[in-house]
Amino acid sequence: MASPVALALISLLVLAVSWIWEYVIVRLIWRPYAIAKMLRMQGIHGPPYKFLKGSNEEEKRLKEEAAGLVLDVHDHNFLPRIAPHYLKWRAQYGEPFVYWSGPKPRICIFDYEVARQILSSKSGHFVKNDAHPIILELLGKGLVLVDGVDWVRHRRVINPAFAMDKIKMMTETMVSCAQSMVKELEDQASMNKNREVEVDFDKPLQVLTADIISHTAFGSSYKLGMEAFHAQKELQAMAMASILSLQIPGFRYLPTKRNRCKWMLQKKLKNTLMHVINSRLVSQGSGYGNDLLGLMLEACTATDKEVEEEQLSLTMDEIIHECKTFFFAGYETTSILLTWTVFLLSVYPEWQERLRKEVFREVGKDSPTGDNLNKFKEMTMVLLETLRLYGPALFMQRKPITDMTVGELRIPKDYPIYIASPFMHRDKKIWGEDADKFNPLRFGNGVTRAAKVPHALLAFSIGPRACIGQNFAMLEAKSVMATVLQKFSFALSPSYVHAPVDLLTLQPNFGLPVVLKLLDV
Repeated sequence: MASPVALALISLLVLAVSWIWEYVIVRLIWRPYAIAKMLRMQGIHGPPYKFLKGSNEEEKRLKEEAAGLVLDVHDHNFLPRIAPHYLKWRAQYGEPFVYWSGPKPRICIFDYEVARQILSSKSGHFVKNDAHPIILELLGKGLVLVDGVDWVRHRRVINPAFAMDKIKMMTETMVSCAQSMVKELEDQASMNKNREVEVDFDKPLQVLTADIISHTAFGSSYKLGMEAFHAQKELQAMAMASILSLQIPGFRYLPTKRNRCKWMLQKKLKNTLMHVINSRLVSQGSGYGNDLLGLMLEACTATDKEVEEEQLSLTMDEIIHECKTFFFAGYETTSILLTWTVFLLSVYPEWQERLRKEVFREVGKDSPTGDNLNKFKEMTMVLLETLRLYGPALFMQRKPITDMTVGELRIPKDYPIYIASPFMHRDKKIWGEDADKFNPLRFGNGVTRAAKVPHALLAFSIGPRACIGQNFAMLEAKSVMATVLQKFSFALSPSYVHAPVDLLTLQPNFGLPVVLKLLDV
C-alpha cells in the first residue's frame, strides 16, 4: 500500500503534468500554431509566433531602432517613430495582418468599413479586449474597460454628468483655472524687458487639466488633485517601462522592489481618492451634488426600489475604479490635445492669428462662456485637425464574444482586433492627397463631411462606446485656448525636438518648450 508521502508526490506530479499540458503544450504551443494556420487559410499572415515571446522581441527591437528618429516640425507622419513594426509587417504581409503579444494573437485592421461595423455594433458581440494588468492597475476597471450589463449600468449612472447643459455650467470653472495658469505666466513674462518667457508648456497644461477635472468632476482641492495626478503619472511611467516585457505568471504578486513601489503608489492613489469621496460623504447636506462624484455616490447609497430596478447602483469599489478612470482620462487626454494644438499653432502662425481674431471677435477681452465658446468655428476646425493628426489615443481594441464575420473577415471568438486609427487618419483614399498635411479647412463643413466616409475621424471612437467625455474635452480645450490666445502669442523654442512618442498616449518625447510673448492689448 502506498505511503501518504508517495500519494502526495503522485498527486503533485499529476497536477504538474496537467498544468504543463494545459498551459505549456496547449496555450503556448498548440493554440498559437492552430490560430496561425486558421488565419492563413483566409489570407491573413504575419510574423511567425515565437514561444512565450510572440512578436514582442521584434516589436521592441524595431521601436528601439526608431527611437533616435527626429522629424521636421512640418512632418506630421510620426508612424515610423511610434509604429515601425506595423509599417514593416503591413508592407511584408498586407492588410490585415496578425502578430503576437506573447501567445495571444492580435489582428490589425486598417479598413474603415470593417472598423465601422465593429465599433458601431449594438449587438454586444464586440467587447473591449482584456486589459493588460499594468493598464488595469493604472486606469481602474471603470467605464472605459467594463463590458456588457456592467457597462450599461455604469453608463446610465455617469451619463447625466456629461449632459451638454451641465458641461456648459462648468465653463466658468474651466476658464477660472485657465486664467490662474495664464496669470502665473503673465507674471513671469512681465519680469523680462522683452515681455517674453520660455516654458515647457506641456507641464503647466498637465497641471491645469488635472486641476480642472479635480474641481469639475470631483469637487476636490488642488492639493488632492495633484497627489492623485503625481501617483498616476508614476504608475504610467512604470507601465510603459514594462509593457513589452515577458509576463511570468504570478510574478506581479512577488515583493520585488518594483512591485513594492507599484503597490505603494496604488495605495497612495486609492487613499487620495477615498479622501475625496469621504469628504463628500461627510458634507452631504441635502445631497451629494450633481457632478460626476455626486451622481456616483447617489447610485452607491440609493435604497429606492425603482433605482435598483433600473440598475442605477454602483458599489464603493466601482466608484474608486471610476475615479481612477475619469481622473486619468480627464487630465491626460485633454492636456495632450492642448499640447499638440499649441505645437501646431506655433508651426502655423497664420492659424494662430486666425484663432486669436476669432476669440477677440466673439468675446473681446471678456471671459469666455459656454454659449460663446460654441461660436468658435475655426477653433473647432483646428482642434479636430489636431485630433486627426495627433490624437491622444492611438489604437482601439475589441474582441468578439462569439465567432463573427465582418465583411470577408472571419473573426473567431476572443481574438483581439486592433484598429490602427493613426494609419487610417492618414489614408489618402479617404482624406485626400493632403492627408499628411495640417489643413483645418477640411472640417469647414463639419466632422462628417471632412472625408469620403462620415465616420473617418476616430479620435473619440464611434458607436455606442464612443467617448462619453468628448463634449467636455472640446469645451475645456476651447476654454483654455481662448484664455491663452487673449494674452499671448507663442512660438516653438529653438530647443524643441519633434519626436512624438507612445506613452500609452501620444506625447512629445522631449516636452514642448515654447516662447510666450505678452500681447500689447
